[in-house]
Amino acid sequence: MYRFWQKVFQVLGFLTLIASVALVIWLFQKGILNDQNAFKTWVQQYQVMAPVIFILIQIIQIVIPILPGGVTTVAGYLIFGPWLGFITNYIGIMIGSVILFLLVRRYGKPFIHLFVKDKDLSKYEAKLETKTYERFFIFCMASPISPADILVMVTGLSKMSLKRFIMILLLTKPLSIIGYSYLWIYGGSFIQYLLGL
Repeated sequence: MYRFWQKVFQVLGFLTLIASVALVIWLFQKGILNDQNAFKTWVQQYQVMAPVIFILIQIIQIVIPILPGGVTTVAGYLIFGPWLGFITNYIGIMIGSVILFLLVRRYGKPFIHLFVKDKDLSKYEAKLETKTYERFFIFCMASPISPADILVMVTGLSKMSLKRFIMILLLTKPLSIIGYSYLWIYGGSFIQYLLGL
């Protein structure tokens, strides 16, 4: 039964990736992504519910990490703009990360193995034995390019208190959210500028 659920989440991850690509293509065909006014009109029709729905999506993609978190983070900025995009991302990521941490505390490695291969888990789990793990965790949570969801799960296996975990996330997640969003949104333009294209 356990192997069955592992396969289910692997297939879901693959299907979600395909669905995400299909959605982006559909939005381009509708002119929503390549026309800023059309994009804003599309978002505004959902009014108050749009941020709430987005926060729920962000929570779900962290608790059940089958979709790369960066996809939704960037989507938040594109959909809501820098300020509301940051707030919705921050709330969703914080709630989702705390739930994920508590699930690992409750169910341990079997829960992690639903989403993470044993060799990948072993690589990060080995760092738990070091005295510098907390500093490593802080650095990774602030970084826009670290495997945050895996590290949240691994940290759930540690002796770190929930209070300490939440405090670290409260202080570091703004840096990674802003960094990741701007890296992907403006990174291409910056590279073109450097290359003189």
